[in-house]
Amino acid sequence: MRRLLAAVATALVVTPLTAAPAAAGRPPEFRYELLAKAQPDECFNGVGQPYPAGPPCAEGQSKVNQAYVWGITLTGNRLWFGTGANLHCLTSGRTLDAREPSLNDDWVCEYGESQIAKRNPNLPPYLGDHRMPRLYTYDVRSRTLTEKTAAVTASPAGLQLLQGTAGIRAAGSHQGVVFFAGPGINATMNMFAFDADTGAFLGARNFAEYGNIRHFLVSGGVLYTGVGVGGNGGEGGHVLRWTGSKADPFAFVTVADLPAQPADLAVHDGRVFVSTWPGAASSGAADADPAPAPSPLASVWMSPPLSAGEPGLNPADAGGWTQVWSVTEYEPDLITAHTYALGGLASYGGYLYWGTMHVPLKATTTHMTFYPPKDEAATRAAIENTQRAISVFRGKDLGGRREKVELLYGAAQLPKFDPEAAGGVGAWSAASTGYTPKYGPSGFGERFLNYTWKMVVAEGKLFVATMDWSYLARYLNSGTGGAEEPAPTYGGDLYVFDSPNRPARAVDKAGLGNYLNYGIRNMVASGSTLYLGMANPMNLRTNPDDDVPEGGWELVKLTVDCR
Repeated sequence: MRRLLAAVATALVVTPLTAAPAAAGRPPEFRYELLAKAQPDECFNGVGQPYPAGPPCAEGQSKVNQAYVWGITLTGNRLWFGTGANLHCLTSGRTLDAREPSLNDDWVCEYGESQIAKRNPNLPPYLGDHRMPRLYTYDVRSRTLTEKTAAVTASPAGLQLLQGTAGIRAAGSHQGVVFFAGPGINATMNMFAFDADTGAFLGARNFAEYGNIRHFLVSGGVLYTGVGVGGNGGEGGHVLRWTGSKADPFAFVTVADLPAQPADLAVHDGRVFVSTWPGAASSGAADADPAPAPSPLASVWMSPPLSAGEPGLNPADAGGWTQVWSVTEYEPDLITAHTYALGGLASYGGYLYWGTMHVPLKATTTHMTFYPPKDEAATRAAIENTQRAISVFRGKDLGGRREKVELLYGAAQLPKFDPEAAGGVGAWSAASTGYTPKYGPSGFGERFLNYTWKMVVAEGKLFVATMDWSYLARYLNSGTGGAEEPAPTYGGDLYVFDSPNRPARAVDKAGLGNYLNYGIRNMVASGSTLYLGMANPMNLRTNPDDDVPEGGWELVKLTVDCR
């Protein structure tokens, strides 16, 4: 795996990122401020070794496990958010089947060698770096951070559920109830509820039939969420409508039955739209129908009209959703198409916008599984031809007679593999995507932008939050420590569309003050203010006295100058 990553870093050329200078004599149009940050929570003394007491650490070095602000919601003056720990390790272990521990100046992934795994022999190796997530509130007026984890862990049942949660991947709030939810390490889904007014813990519940959850949506006085069915959402997905209350917070009904798990949700043209991730069973079947209908692959789905029948979506609407777009309409290579996911989507200027997501190296490893390279040249060709940066689309009159889907950032041609070419050896060639990008190339021109994590509208602008994995790739290529490279090269990128008639431009390309923030995982808007939840898995970067920023999640406030 390390050799593969190094080869990718060598094969792809990274152009250094630079931020546009502010006009002389004018205040910055976008101002950001760090509100809160993860603190070291463990001591590390070598792969497979016991964890010394601390921090502070008399032995070993301090480590910060909590990596992402994974789910966040705003109610009143308080942000409620939950974290995910060591998600870089969990993703590489589960998705890329990494098993050999990795250790460098920035992070450690112990996998099956960790003390957690040794104490729990039935735990899969990819979960060896799992740590219990944490829950917080942040009062935006008093600027006070309060941890809420103990409210859950005070009861044995709450402690057991939170310990068995991979991370708080979703947060939402409605009618005085705040929800935290995330996939369980046992292929189920766990949910926790709080009273938004008093801050009191209302209870927790395990949903055995579900295996994933990502976002909540409030529309027309109704709270919705999307869940994956089965382990990791491998058996399809549902959209749920909340029918509960503070007295009964875990009451939901199913209002959509889908062949793939929902990712994000948005209201557009009087309907709910969802983007989806492929199920585990759709991760790369070589003999799959290239245009299945309905597709279990990454797609955009549209609900029946919210105004039809009873207000909002109801159980009678569960079978009435329409697939309006699929990745197979764009990606010409079938194996690679099976590895796509869709992320953020938003209604803006009369269009529905959405973007793609690409787990680093997932397409490469999947291709090599189905078509093992015959030699080094074939290996390099597979690496170079399976990499994808994000593509951004928008659509109007989706599902209607005048439907129009535009590719804003992407490619007119992409590599496609023909296993029968060259006498059965196989060969890559350029194939049409069926689109011409309106504004520019994939990744807004940056080849390492791999996730369209979230889209939010604020002050008449559409903000697009991404992940940039160049820091990971360059570190593994150099072998000496990526932090030696100039800081502006790295960090997650935030883009903005000022108008539906203009291309996007960069707000920031360097992690909003910390280039170890490789992505903006989440955003919520309040007037001209956006609150950003950052992703930063550099769990060994905890020294405040060196010239490298620190690892762990960050909560950032971005203010938009309404000029």
